[in-house]
Parts: sequence; structure tokens; C-alpha cells
Amino acid sequence: MKSADQPIPLSEVADDAADLIRAFRANGAISFQDVTLAQSRTNYLASCKTNGLPAEEVGSVAAHGYPVDGATASIRLYRPRGVEADDVLPLIVFIHGGGWVLGSLDTHDTLCRHICNATGFALAAIDYRLAPEHKFPVPLNDCRQALQWLAGNAEALRTDVTRVVLVGDSAGGSLATVLANEASQHLDTARILGQVLLYPVTDLSRETPSYQLVKSGFPLTASSMRWFGNHYVPAGLDLADPRLSPLLTAERKQPPLFIVTVGHDPLSDEGIAYAGAAARAGTQVEHHHLPRHAHGLFTSAGKIQTGRELLQLASNFVVGTLS
Repeated sequence: MKSADQPIPLSEVADDAADLIRAFRANGAISFQDVTLAQSRTNYLASCKTNGLPAEEVGSVAAHGYPVDGATASIRLYRPRGVEADDVLPLIVFIHGGGWVLGSLDTHDTLCRHICNATGFALAAIDYRLAPEHKFPVPLNDCRQALQWLAGNAEALRTDVTRVVLVGDSAGGSLATVLANEASQHLDTARILGQVLLYPVTDLSRETPSYQLVKSGFPLTASSMRWFGNHYVPAGLDLADPRLSPLLTAERKQPPLFIVTVGHDPLSDEGIAYAGAAARAGTQVEHHHLPRHAHGLFTSAGKIQTGRELLQLASNFVVGTLS
């Protein structure tokens, strides 16, 4: 049994993830909040490139700009192998993680390529603006405007926005589920038929017991989440705002939900609670909980077999939802 300040023993970490966690601890267990913001962004990109999936060839990749507050943000549109240029495809909209502070189209590029090919559908990855330069609600608004732009340009993009699934990991999962519930009520924007949430942030209003279990020894700890939240949320804002804490309004029927939670994660309890609340409200829920894995499973799927297996299950869910 570990004490409150000791890391979870490696013997309690899944076999396919233990080597990465062992190396992280041997290199000083330096987490996001332990370095400058610029260095943290650099480190996150390097980690995703080193540990992520290999880059698959897809049918095509195109960059598109869309308007945000008088500026231009980016969408990267992937089309899978084996489809014709004129084929109209269902659409996956991917929102990357990184605590609203880190991440980019490049950190999650290989993950997007994999999902695109695995499903056979088009995938649009959103490059929303990051905090602290752009605090809440800017990242959320950027993603909302991206959905509107995709809907308005569906014919030119050869996508079917009456068949859309939103996918997001971590902070991206929070943005995805807020928009999935919002957009499901506004079919003139895009018809959201499902959501895939990979260890999402669902409640910034309080710290659940899993915060106390993951204080050190993993890249994402309780301190990391406080650091991200402080960068993202303007001072004095009510953290019970459902756009920050969607768990607080989760007991209403949502678009079908695929959700993954992991045990060695400060977000574990709130993700489990979110799945339960959605199910009680009558939402179709497919929940996978991995008690011995840690946050970052999917951006480390090049090294962790379980990440690849869960991505296949997520892809199967998307295909079943959009076919």
C-alpha cells in the first residue's frame, strides 16, 4: 500500500504500459507543470511523436482555414485510403487534448490518420486556439465555429454532415461532449449521431477521490490538472458552468456515447460518473474502464498495445453509429 505522497507502484501498472512509466520516473518524472509553458508544449509534441502510432498513408490530407473573431483557424481534413475523390463520406470531427493549453494538429496527426483509415470515413481535426493566450470560452467557441464551417462547406468537402461523430481525448473530450449535446439540438449546424470520449475532463467544479490517488509518478497528476485549469479558466468564473463541468448536467439523454476511463488518472472518477449519469438518463453508453492504465494511453498507442485495441473498439463504434 502506498502512502498519500508515494507514486503507485509499477507492479500495479499494466504490463504493456510499465516500461513507459518506468522510463518517465527514471528521467525525473517531469510533468507539464514542472517546466515553462513553451517547454511543456515542446515536450508534449515530442512525446506524441515518440510514443504515438506510426504515420499511416491516407487517401488525402488537406488544410482549410475557417474564420474566428476576425482571424483564421485551421482544420485538417483527412480522407481514407480506397475511396474516390467524389465519394460523399460521413464525418468524424476530432478535437485534440492537452489541457486546453497544449496540443495541435501535429500532436494527434497519426491518431487521426489511424481513425480515418480504420473507419473509412472523412475526419476533420480542429486546431482551436489555446489557453492561456486564449482562455475559456475561446477554445470552445473555436470548435463550435469549426462545426458551423464544416456544415456550411459540406458539399465542397464531399462530407455528409447529417452523419457526424465527435471524438476527443482529455480536454478535447470535454469540448466534444459539450458540443455533441449542443449540436444535437441544432440540426441545421450538423447532426451529431455519436460521441467518443477518451478519458475526458467532465467536472472542474470539484476534485474527486482519484485526484488524491494520482499525485506523482505519472505524466498527468492532480497538480497537472490544477495547472491546466488555472491556465484555461478566467479568474472568478463559476466552475459549475456546464461548459466547464458537463457532468453536472449529464443526467439527460445524449447522443450515443463511447467512453474510455483509466484507473491511474486524476480524471478517472469523473469519467466513470459521467458514463453512469448518461446511462441513467437513457443514453446508449459503451464504457471501457482500464484500472491499470494511465492518462495518455492513446497518444502513446504506438508503444501500448491496449491503446491500439481500444482504438479499434472506438472505430467499430463510429462505424456502427454512422453506417
